[in-house]
Amino acid sequence: MSTVETSTPDTNTSVVVVGHGMVAHRFVEALRARDPEGTRTITVLAEEAVPAYDRVGLSGYVGAWDLGALALAGNDYAGDTHVDLRLGDAATHIDREARTVTTARGDVVHYDELVLATGSYPFVPPVPGREDPRCFVYRTPGDLDGIRSAAEAAEPGAHGVVVGGGLLGLEAANALVKLGMTAHVVEFAPRLMPLQVDVGGGALLRRLVEELGVHVHTGVGTSAIIPAGDGISVELSDGSVVDAALLVFSTGVRPQDALARECGLPVGERGGVVTDETCRTEDPHVWAIGECAAVAGTCYGLVAPGYQTAEIVVDRILGGSGAFEGADTSTKLKLMGVDVASFGDAQGETPGALDVVIDDAARGTYAKIVVSDDASTLLGGVLVGDASAYAMLRPLVGHPLPGDPVALIAPMGEAPGAGSLPGDAQICSCNAVDKATICGAIADGATDVAAIKSCTNAGTTCGGCIPSITQLLAESGVELSTALCEHFTVSRAELFEIVQATGIRTFSELVRRYGTGSGCAVCKPVVASILASTGPDHILSAEQVGLQDTNDRFLANMQRNGTYSVVPRMPGGECTPEQLIVIGEVARDFGLYVKMTGGQRIDMFGARVEQLPAIWKRLVDAGMESGQAYGKSLRTVKSCVGSTWCRFGVQDSVGMAVRLEMRYRGLRSPHKLKFGVSGCARECAEARGKDVGVIATENGWNLYVCGNGGQTPRHAQLLVSGLDDETLVRYIDRFLMYYVRTADRLQRTAPWLEGLTGGLDRVREVVCEDALGIGADLEDAMDRHVAGYRDEWSGVLEDPEKLARFVSFVNAPDQEDPTVRFDEGGPRKTPVSPDPVLLGLPATSR
Repeated sequence: MSTVETSTPDTNTSVVVVGHGMVAHRFVEALRARDPEGTRTITVLAEEAVPAYDRVGLSGYVGAWDLGALALAGNDYAGDTHVDLRLGDAATHIDREARTVTTARGDVVHYDELVLATGSYPFVPPVPGREDPRCFVYRTPGDLDGIRSAAEAAEPGAHGVVVGGGLLGLEAANALVKLGMTAHVVEFAPRLMPLQVDVGGGALLRRLVEELGVHVHTGVGTSAIIPAGDGISVELSDGSVVDAALLVFSTGVRPQDALARECGLPVGERGGVVTDETCRTEDPHVWAIGECAAVAGTCYGLVAPGYQTAEIVVDRILGGSGAFEGADTSTKLKLMGVDVASFGDAQGETPGALDVVIDDAARGTYAKIVVSDDASTLLGGVLVGDASAYAMLRPLVGHPLPGDPVALIAPMGEAPGAGSLPGDAQICSCNAVDKATICGAIADGATDVAAIKSCTNAGTTCGGCIPSITQLLAESGVELSTALCEHFTVSRAELFEIVQATGIRTFSELVRRYGTGSGCAVCKPVVASILASTGPDHILSAEQVGLQDTNDRFLANMQRNGTYSVVPRMPGGECTPEQLIVIGEVARDFGLYVKMTGGQRIDMFGARVEQLPAIWKRLVDAGMESGQAYGKSLRTVKSCVGSTWCRFGVQDSVGMAVRLEMRYRGLRSPHKLKFGVSGCARECAEARGKDVGVIATENGWNLYVCGNGGQTPRHAQLLVSGLDDETLVRYIDRFLMYYVRTADRLQRTAPWLEGLTGGLDRVREVVCEDALGIGADLEDAMDRHVAGYRDEWSGVLEDPEKLARFVSFVNAPDQEDPTVRFDEGGPRKTPVSPDPVLLGLPATSR
């Protein structure tokens, strides 16, 4: 036996993680992200010989048989000297007094903090004959490899039995069908998925599953498994017998708590390592996360609560105050092509609860919502066959209903879907792409609209076929998630509507009422943008400052050496001689590097954070303001000189550019926005490469939308032509607010348009024809933005509390950052990356 210490307690904190599933990987990622200097070294003891993979998507392994496709990003921690991943070396013993863990290879690893992330193991009921080699569980890729071998050894169409009709049981049955077998599902409860759906939903689910060729046996148990030639005979409690080639147990899981039991840690009555709300066990140096943890007495078998426990332990180890506040057990699944969703009090167990049910046998849909005894509050619900209402209903649980309960789940009439068409039916008439080609692309691994566009060219012209492509994806079993992140199950567009409808103005209230946990680097900036789009609050107000990323927090763009660049607004590229003089003086006095930008502005580089307010004051006093080069907002409106100076110009492009920039300045959006205004068809302002492009003609303005530069350039497309000034501005108002309300996070206008049902035609209907009847509302929203605009630099200069944040060192506000250095020996002043010695980093980081 050897002794290996991953760190010595007097230098670093040694964290040992037992297990390497999805939750353990999340823990390691979160700890490394929040401790980039590596003051805590991490040893991961993994029982399996492969690094962390997506166990939730395990069924996707069937057919492709590519384990690499399940791998979680960064699961090998390549190049990270602070993480020691030991694959195939399970922990076998914990000595809590010595704070060591013994591994299967005989190593003894010291820990300062021990995190148990051992997950769960499949429960196999005590059925006589369960030891038969033709009996399997459904838990790991190795299990599926064994099932595959047994299925391939059997005759085509041979029978396979799945014991258990829950989520994993139906996934196992689907795997057997994919392997060419005839599947049987045996469920002891009177219906399939008894924990998720009610009697009515279970009845429809059974019918839909049986229509797919699966034999369902409910209300019966498995009495015995008897060898019978090359197969087995499965005897059921009702006296029937199924002769099969193999059997798969999928009867639930149990917390893997053997290590905790062996070292004397308390476990729950039904298993699981007992922890408090901080996920700490009875031993102050031992924590438990994921499925093995009984947090305040409850074990959670879903990955989202597991991730929450991982984040809490990271926070606690780093000195935070995170605590588990309960988990949302709502689920939305697609099983064998059948939509199933449940949320809240799906079974109607609340005293006095009322059920509102629409059971449409002809359509194959079942929808039930559970409401309070006065029918005013949504408590939960079940959806089978069509779960499209889930995204709207789930956030409303516990809140007043917005209208008639029946209207919330009443089906809308629709034409037959693309799935009913023959293979040679043309889906994309623009590019002559038929259904068979698209389905072939899906079978080859195209899992979203963008991938199908890339490999078939379908949907790349007018976009009118996007709904049909989406239907084919859905009917093939591809689940298109619209969740913003693990803390909000709704999309960005839905979250925007929630904020607008409820008037919520703080992240804490929004996540409390409509989300879970404490938020992350994905949802916090999104909420900050939405709050800025729907109200006049300064982005550094007390309730919003903590949501911003670095650039927004300091109202400037951070550069590679930790300094910032400052870009004042220059509408249409105009600047007075006096303002140019001030810019030159500021650059000289603060030692800044000056560069003309591609957007007809001046950028000054190299400002330290404590210098920013002084620089802004000089610029503001000269009549300038923030150009918001740091924000997900309007950056600039590029312009040629137009008819004022150019002999070819037919409209005043500079005047229009200034008008547009002054109107839309400060508008927070899902991504940055760029405009261009050209005074004639010669297009010197490159308007067709912008999100909004305006080109002058003798008959008025032509409006182009959704052009982007970047890695995948897109030309803007003509929305409408021959507009006068007022109509042009009105249509741009509508277009921008439509985009701001409906786009996903960090989605520029070009990909937004490509994913929009109906494409450019739909935008034209909404913006120019007011097909949704919301034109006036969109214009009013823009008017409110214009009326509420305030320069963000001035807002800091006028507020001592905000000014106090602009220091390099909070405890020494007058001290300059010694790590900021420049190379001024060449033709240009350039930043030098900080010296690790000055940063106080350990030698391994240098």
